[in-house]
Amino acid sequence: MGGTFHGATVLTLDAKGRLAIPTRHRDALVATSKTLVLSAHPDGCALIYPESDWERVRAQVEKFPSFHPQASWWKRLLLGFEEHIAPDASGRVLVSSGLRLHAKLEREAMLVGQGHYFELWDSGVWSAKLGAALSASGTPPPGMEDFSL
Repeated sequence: MGGTFHGATVLTLDAKGRLAIPTRHRDALVATSKTLVLSAHPDGCALIYPESDWERVRAQVEKFPSFHPQASWWKRLLLGFEEHIAPDASGRVLVSSGLRLHAKLEREAMLVGQGHYFELWDSGVWSAKLGAALSASGTPPPGMEDFSL
């Protein structure tokens, strides 16, 4: 399995839609294979996985019930946008135009570590969703009732 990815980093996509993977994460991302997997997340961001960690996710997604409307859409996103990409010599990966459109990625992006993978957000979308999440009050999600900092 790949490394543990944490932290949030502001990145810039170049004019061709390439993204430079930060050097502090590059080696861990390609430690078990030279290929990364990019895909779409239902929340409107892109996902970046080491290929070895993605295979576990892919196996789960392939089992989604095909006659359940929401499960079918999740499968369409996760497998339909799946791209296997090897970073170039400079550590850049090309984010496809379809995936950039899905995630509304134009120039400035946020790379947010999620343990075994990264989320890639348009910085404006990230700011709006983060603000909304932080301003929402209510009860904690199931399983987090006893969580404390």
